[in-house]
Amino acid sequence: MTTEGISKQMPKHLVIIPDGNRRWAKDRGLAPWKGHEAGAENTEKLIRFALKKGVDCITFWGSSIDNLTKRPIQEKKALLDIYKKYFERMLEGSDIYENEIKVNFIGRWEDQFPESLKRILYMLVEKTKNYEKKIINFMLAYNGDDEMLSAIAKIHDKYEKGIKITAQMLKENLMTADLPPVDYLVRTGGDAHLSAGFMMWDMANAQLCFVDDKYPDFNDEKLGEALDEYVNRQRRFGE
Repeated sequence: MTTEGISKQMPKHLVIIPDGNRRWAKDRGLAPWKGHEAGAENTEKLIRFALKKGVDCITFWGSSIDNLTKRPIQEKKALLDIYKKYFERMLEGSDIYENEIKVNFIGRWEDQFPESLKRILYMLVEKTKNYEKKIINFMLAYNGDDEMLSAIAKIHDKYEKGIKITAQMLKENLMTADLPPVDYLVRTGGDAHLSAGFMMWDMANAQLCFVDDKYPDFNDEKLGEALDEYVNRQRRFGE
């Protein structure tokens, strides 16, 4: 393999789809939300590791709209309780402030979450809104097809009839308008697929990595291996 086209750089925007929490719990005879708890703990570790490796922007898909509307009410309540605990710990901890990390929440979470949880998320956004060194995004009650349809509706309502729609115009009306394009997506859980049109516009030129480990088992070492793989991949960009 030649070195031509190899960037030798960490991805600037890393996306992790943390699949396999429920199956991890089932394998151990545990309730589904125990897998989500283990996944939340793992997320903290992976964020620290990725930041140390030099990743500037990290995005986690926390839940789709279907996760919050179609799963049993007991599991949904447990998941929301986990979010509350996790984001309270983030708010009260020192990591995001010491590292000047801007925190974003993207999706329909305001329609789905209770006020007590929304207050925590609003505070995290407010306290970190002026940070510029690093970015962490949590996609909550998010579907990519919903995002695209919403952007099209905004453009329809905002601009005069017959206007030429540009790539910039579309990007400006996405939920992810302020985010850079995705360089690298890692999906755990052993299923090599994307879901619900996830970040379909921003994923246009992304590299993909599918790993067999269920998310709670996807540790620092395995993320390091995935990042090393990205660094050594050959990119041709249509040439």
